[in-house]
Amino acid sequence: MSTQTGGRRARLRRATLQEIHEAVRTLLVEQGSAAVTINAVARQVGMSGPALYHYYAGLDALVGAVTADFFDELATAMEQVRDARAHAPVGERILAVCRAMRTWAITHPAEFGWIFAAPITPSNRQPDSERHRAGQRFERVLRDLTVELWQTRPFPVPDPADLPASLREQLIAYSASIDNQLPPEAAHVFLSAWIRLYGLLCMEVLHQLDFAYTDLEPVYEECLRDLTAALGLDRP
Repeated sequence: MSTQTGGRRARLRRATLQEIHEAVRTLLVEQGSAAVTINAVARQVGMSGPALYHYYAGLDALVGAVTADFFDELATAMEQVRDARAHAPVGERILAVCRAMRTWAITHPAEFGWIFAAPITPSNRQPDSERHRAGQRFERVLRDLTVELWQTRPFPVPDPADLPASLREQLIAYSASIDNQLPPEAAHVFLSAWIRLYGLLCMEVLHQLDFAYTDLEPVYEECLRDLTAALGLDRP
């Protein structure tokens, strides 16, 4: 009987957590990130503010958990596209994943902004936080493909001696953090590609380029062509 009770409580808790996350998403999409407060979320699910603290220690923890959901959703969309082309050349899979990332971003602008356009609080930078783990899963989608490309068809890289000392030290540290799957100079190419893609997507989702463009897909495709060249791949 105690096992059945414990199982029922666990199911009820999971269902409540799901309802809380859905309430956060609704507030975010319909009213913006400023509307997401402990009391507003509690009202949305029909409980008191203090009752919500039985599920999350505070707003930072709640934000981290919901952000992890968004990261997982984005990573899943990218993984599905990658896996659907499991036998395709790695360059084709990289382009497909990059396009899937943009599709999710422009379809979920509020969620994308929540992930990438808001500061990360110290608690959500911790390696054991839900947000950090989900962010690592997202990073691995494109990074693993880049590692596969590097191992099978190494792309052009800069001479480490030509890089500023501070940059070189940071790249060495990053390379070590990913078990040296990419040497520092190859990590530099990977991170530079990510920064460019991320920057363009942020400007599109946040409407920073509306003064000049009504459709940024050709600009994104141009960016992908440049990255294809940087990775030594055939033009798409």
